[in-house]
Amino acid sequence: MPPTPDHGSRTGLDLDLPGHVERELTSFLQRRRAEAELIDTSFADAVDALSGFVLGGGKRIRPTFAWWGWRGAGGDPDGPETPSVLRALSALELIQACALVHDDLMDDSAMRRGAPTIHVAFGERHRAEALRGEPERFGLAAAVLLGDLALAWADDMLFGAGLPPEALRRAAEPWRLMRTEVLAGQYLDVLTQARGDESVEAALRVPRMKTAAYTVERPLHLGAAIAGADEGLVEAFRRFGADIGIAFQLRDDLLGVFGDPEVTGKPAGDDLREGKRTLLVALGLEHAETSGRHDAAGVLRAAVGDPELTEERVEVVRELLVDLGAVAAVERRIDELREAALAALAAAPVAEPAATRLAELAVAATRRAW
Repeated sequence: MPPTPDHGSRTGLDLDLPGHVERELTSFLQRRRAEAELIDTSFADAVDALSGFVLGGGKRIRPTFAWWGWRGAGGDPDGPETPSVLRALSALELIQACALVHDDLMDDSAMRRGAPTIHVAFGERHRAEALRGEPERFGLAAAVLLGDLALAWADDMLFGAGLPPEALRRAAEPWRLMRTEVLAGQYLDVLTQARGDESVEAALRVPRMKTAAYTVERPLHLGAAIAGADEGLVEAFRRFGADIGIAFQLRDDLLGVFGDPEVTGKPAGDDLREGKRTLLVALGLEHAETSGRHDAAGVLRAAVGDPELTEERVEVVRELLVDLGAVAAVERRIDELREAALAALAAAPVAEPAATRLAELAVAATRRAW
């Protein structure tokens, strides 16, 4: 009689999940590139740029959380449906590609992962080929269309993954909600910047919708739904995911001001130049105003959204944020969110090894330089 599989042990898939996701994405994008070639060679060239962006970096965080949501709800990595599950969860990276391409365009970011952003790269193509019209508008149009293409292909990859009909039906709700939430978060981010809303409340509302929902909370929900998790486990995953997702974004906000460009792939202080109304900035302004340091508040306000912000002024802002206690306050908030998330995870009936791995990911995501 064959031995019973030990689902509590980590398998090869568990140990090299990013590599497996990479292979699924490569295979999918190669097929779509062949289809694009039949439409038009110029379109195929544009698809190459999108494929290069998708495959050119990233930690595959979202499929990782989704995988452990599936495993934590009893998903069997040795089961016949596993290849389809892996393919479906890999589609999250195309949602991420859409969000990043559009986010870079809205923020007018020049660099992503150490390379020109999509809208900048296509603007440079326009100049190099001496095309008609304005290079910036051409780059804008290309980025909008390629971001939309990534979103459309994400749907294709999920719904064509080969999941059993009942599993696909369960997956539809978190997928639908996630797509709406990430776009709502993007809009709220733009609106908050346009309004100049400096409140702590706004600084927390945006990452809740823009990052937490589609980075951790809904990927966990998606994986658990595919596995057939009950409502109680889904709610526990969502509590854990919301807290870790916000903490993840707060860590990212700190890296956006204090991070090493060699690690972040973006110029130092770019979040300040782009005018991001993060919790770090909101707390800095709040602490400056309540302590009567109006000159310090003025320095911060002048820096946020200044595209010509120099490295010297970035360093002044860094020192102010430390001196005002904003950095320490954000670090405390991250610690509180991580501890709340870990408590929610510990109280839930999450199968091993997912319970242990999710706890590890919670720490890595909030203390990392990912």
